[in-house]
Amino acid sequence: MAAPTTDSSRPLSDLRTARFRLTPVANIEDPTAAANRAGDSAMYVTQQSGQVWAIRDNALDPTPVLDIGGDVSSGGERGLLGLDFSNDGSKLFLNYTNRDGHTRVVEYEMRKDGTADAKTRREILGIAQPQGNHNGGGVVVAPDGMLWIGMGDGGAADDRGPGHAPEGNGQSPETLLGKMLRIDPRATATSPYSIPPDNPYTNGTALPEIRAFGMRNPWKYSFDRETGDLFIANVGQESWEQINRLPKSLTGPINFGWPIREGAHAFRGDDPGTTVAPILEYSHNDGRCSISGGYVYRGTKIENLYGAYIYSDFCDGKIRGTLISADGTAGAEVDFGLEAGNVTGFGEDNAGELYVLSLNQGVLRIDPA
Repeated sequence: MAAPTTDSSRPLSDLRTARFRLTPVANIEDPTAAANRAGDSAMYVTQQSGQVWAIRDNALDPTPVLDIGGDVSSGGERGLLGLDFSNDGSKLFLNYTNRDGHTRVVEYEMRKDGTADAKTRREILGIAQPQGNHNGGGVVVAPDGMLWIGMGDGGAADDRGPGHAPEGNGQSPETLLGKMLRIDPRATATSPYSIPPDNPYTNGTALPEIRAFGMRNPWKYSFDRETGDLFIANVGQESWEQINRLPKSLTGPINFGWPIREGAHAFRGDDPGTTVAPILEYSHNDGRCSISGGYVYRGTKIENLYGAYIYSDFCDGKIRGTLISADGTAGAEVDFGLEAGNVTGFGEDNAGELYVLSLNQGVLRIDPA
């Protein structure tokens, strides 16, 4: 994760005055995730059906970086869902659902020409999926090199049914479903990965891969390259969408509440009093239905956007933002008056500039108006 120098003393602007436009960049069908790579100006984008593409100099490379379509079950909420690179750019990490619909997190070695070597595939982690939805799908490499894997609760509704713990997978200490996971992706002599010693559950009270409880379906999450805080878009069910924040300074346990809570609202069961409320939530009353998370903007091209977390919703496709204060709180939502059809996520290049992923319009860049 390349990170430019940023100015933490820079004052936040009035977000309502930010002006930008969406510039079409590449007509990739069904894009699901995007990532940058150290020492490389390309933007890498996953296609749901199993391809990884590179956009270089505002043009799409004619051949894919990697094609694993034969290994992927694609459609609905399944497919090739996430990618990122090791901090030195030498490894590519992918998260996808295999032909049986189960989650696979894998690694490939990158060649000097910016393509991946298919022969180097190494499976890091496999997780059974009881249903076809709520697969999560993200993989994000943190500044310290650890790999974060966002897992949905296993699908169906209410975090109930076959393959779900009685208390809900989001709250069960015995399943990786419904959690944010944190692992060291480097293989050891006996395992394809290891547990970071500062993970909160190395004492055996929960599976040691778990970093945070209470996820329904984390659909995109990212680190603020200035503060190191993690921002998670957690898809709600019937009524509320939410944005969660995990501060860099918090190393202990954290529980974002699902299915005890949907957003900041009671859903089912008793709240133990330790669940953490979202920094922002919105209802489905205005036609929105499923949040697509983005990034805190730390670029330089759109001055008044600086310090804002940018996100969208799959149903209305409007680009919105909220200013993040120094204490990590979120301001009011701002609708920028721009939209793209069925937004699935965002990308951030090495300079901190942002891209929008749309099922209908492909990849668009956020440019000054």
